[in-house]
Amino acid sequence: MDYKVGQKENFRAFNLIVFGGTGDLAFRKIYPALYHRFIEGKSKVDFSIFVVHRKELNKENFLNLLSKSLAVSKDSFDEKKVAEFSLHFTLIQTTENSFKGFKALSEEINKNTNRQSIYYYSTPSSVFGELSSALKESKLIDTYSKVVVEKPLGHDLKSSNEINDTILTAFEESQIYRIDHYLGKETVQNLMVLRFANNLFERAWNSENIDNVQITVAESLGVETRAGYYDKSGALRDMVQNHLLQLLCLIAMEPPVSLDADNVRDEKLKALKALRFFNNKTILTDTAKGQYTRGKINGKEVNSYLEDLGKYDSSTETFAAIKAYVDNWRWKNVPFYLRTGKRMPKRYSDIVINFKPVKHDIFPTKDKMPGNKLIIRLQPEERIELVQMTKIPGPGGYRYKPISLKLDYMDSFNERFPEAYERLIIDVIRGNQTLFMRHDELSAAWKWTESIFKNWEAVKMKNELYTAGSWGPGSNLMHNGMDWFNDTSDK
Repeated sequence: MDYKVGQKENFRAFNLIVFGGTGDLAFRKIYPALYHRFIEGKSKVDFSIFVVHRKELNKENFLNLLSKSLAVSKDSFDEKKVAEFSLHFTLIQTTENSFKGFKALSEEINKNTNRQSIYYYSTPSSVFGELSSALKESKLIDTYSKVVVEKPLGHDLKSSNEINDTILTAFEESQIYRIDHYLGKETVQNLMVLRFANNLFERAWNSENIDNVQITVAESLGVETRAGYYDKSGALRDMVQNHLLQLLCLIAMEPPVSLDADNVRDEKLKALKALRFFNNKTILTDTAKGQYTRGKINGKEVNSYLEDLGKYDSSTETFAAIKAYVDNWRWKNVPFYLRTGKRMPKRYSDIVINFKPVKHDIFPTKDKMPGNKLIIRLQPEERIELVQMTKIPGPGGYRYKPISLKLDYMDSFNERFPEAYERLIIDVIRGNQTLFMRHDELSAAWKWTESIFKNWEAVKMKNELYTAGSWGPGSNLMHNGMDWFNDTSDK
């Protein structure tokens, strides 16, 4: 039997206006997400997609690029459907030096005044203010308008607030959708159901039963084409401040009163506010930072970070490990290990909940009885494993080993597995903000993150070098209480 939460199908005809509409993000994520919803008949409303761009590009060349981007997913590529989908696109070129004077855009939008306008800022955050002001001056914002903004939303609390303030000159907080694609992943969504619909887990989801929580996002790639941005950001700002902290919130939050967006975000905010800040002592014992050197990935020689960057020196970290604490009643003294790094041996992301062992071991073996483990794999495949102790068949007394009970989404469900952006963009159209960060959440995340990078600066903490293709620096923080070298899943 399927159980469905009563979500209203609040679809309204829409115009999606993509600023930076000829960029990498648009072709890789935004347009494929809309295409899949289109061919599956999930958006049965009238819509138009306006591609706002600065460089010269004719419609034929754009449609060729669009077709190539959609052809990546061979299972869903259909030339006839692509041709139908392409009819919804209109290209609008702005002047090279300014976003102002949206006359052509205004004329197009005013052809269908009954539609909601969704402005997608697929641009650097430095132009968010300029865009918002130009839209307001052109009278292109009304009560039904929405704006979607991509990270990075600043590099510290001050810059984040400044960016937010510029957007708020044109839009209300309720109209702003701060997107984080990790929150659109199916297994991340399942965390809510896993916790709050299963008595088995919710009763054990506390410091009485959980020894530690581990959240890992490992990337095999280096900085690639993002070197300029990444050197100003680093692993802490690029990954921990948003993706990893959002995952931590879903694990640590209290049950919301309902699935209403603000009720869920209120509980996430409480978890962020309960995070223990770092000082000049704990920064040395409870954090580690590193930078990759030359090495091998899948047998192929790869450059060091400095070589990828084209610089002789940089203090930017490409790896960060943090031992965090949520100081509240539920999580008293339970460490949350957060770790992320580039040039790891493999690309994978997971959450591991390590339960405490039984209080008294009655089985006569030399080894200590390990605790159960819940593994929530986010990528490259999405699955959930519950590791439990099981007797090995045969005579000779009690011999046991850990065995995984697996829920593999690909094996368990026949439906196509939607990409994260599909869910998130549909939620924007519906007006459901549950999966999007509120500004007070973002501020709380930055305040905690600042206690790390400001103390790194204060104690002049240097990067530990690690070889590309390894699991990061050899810091004790990386090995004590961590399972990524020996967990049961195949990395």
